[in-house]
Amino acid sequence: MTGPVEIARAAWGAALPDWVARLAAECAATSQNRVAVQLNRSPTVVSQVLRAKYPGDMAAVEDIVRGVFEGATVECPQLGTIPSNDCQDWRRKSLRFSSVNSLRVDMYRACNRCPRNRREE
Repeated sequence: MTGPVEIARAAWGAALPDWVARLAAECAATSQNRVAVQLNRSPTVVSQVLRAKYPGDMAAVEDIVRGVFEGATVECPQLGTIPSNDCQDWRRKSLRFSSVNSLRVDMYRACNRCPRNRREE
């Protein structure tokens, strides 16, 4: 049986990014499903990233992995220093306005002005 580390090495070869290696190590330590829950993504996304077949935004997945497993942070103009995965979650929420609470409204405004929010025009 081949583990996630071996799968990632075989798929990525010498170009294996450090964050994918970390993702594979986390999957080996627990399980792919548990890692997916921690990342708030599907197990399919984790599997496709490990196999270098993810058709989506790899940079976005990298932000999540670095935020969850490596403690990467960004400076948010509204909230200060926050984990990079939280920043990405707020940016995703800012795609649609919602007046559920005042923080959500404030973050909608802040995210839509933020240079980290790379939207297609």
